[in-house]
Order: sequence, then structure tokens, then C-alpha cells
Amino acid sequence: MEPVKIAAADVSPNRNHGGDLRVLISPRTVGAEKGLFGVLTLRPGERIREHYHPYSEEALYVVSGEVEVRLDDEPVPASAGDAVLIRRTVRHSVQVTGSDTAFLVFAHAGLAPDPKLGHVVTEEDESR
Repeated sequence: MEPVKIAAADVSPNRNHGGDLRVLISPRTVGAEKGLFGVLTLRPGERIREHYHPYSEEALYVVSGEVEVRLDDEPVPASAGDAVLIRRTVRHSVQVTGSDTAFLVFAHAGLAPDPKLGHVVTEEDESR
């Protein structure tokens, strides 16, 4: 099988849930079979709306900046160098708490049988 390489600049940002989220490695982008991997950029004041994943665990790693990850309404502060494990079905959101832009990477282990079932939003979009 051929090696696969993809650049963040080659993936359109998804802004539907807040911030600049780019799924780099997935079934859709490169034919991944077991999970996905992406990057997230959040400017000061931005956040990812609360949601959960019924079929996968998510690992977040903060590359730069300061954020608060809320897990079932419990705040978990995280800054550069910190990783947070989000278990399957745990409601979560991410918000910048510092004055700098935050850059995170994320990975999901396990995939939903249909992509539409993998991300369940539990909070209304207040900007619409």
C-alpha cells in the first residue's frame, strides 16, 4: 500500500461547530479504516460547541495556547503540552481561556457505521 500524506492547507476548514477544525486523516480524506486525526485552531473567545461521540474515544493534545475542556459539565483546564482523553459518550466542549490562539490536535479511535452518526451536537449554535 502506498504511503499517504496530506497537508492541513489542502483540507477545507469545518466551522460548523466553532473554530477552524480540519480532519486530515479519515475514511473520506485518505481512506482510513479505524479512526481519524485532525487539527483545531481556536482564536481567543472561540469555542467548540458541546457534543459527544457515541462510537469513539477522542484524544486532544494542546500544542499551544490555553483551553478549558468541559467533560460532562466538569471543567478541565489544559495548556501547551497537556493531553486530555475524552471517553465515548462523554459530552464535551473546548474553549480558549488564554489571550492567545490555541492550536490542538485530536484523534478518534473507532468510527461510526455512518459519519452522520459519529458526532452528536447537544448545544444550539448561538451565532445562527
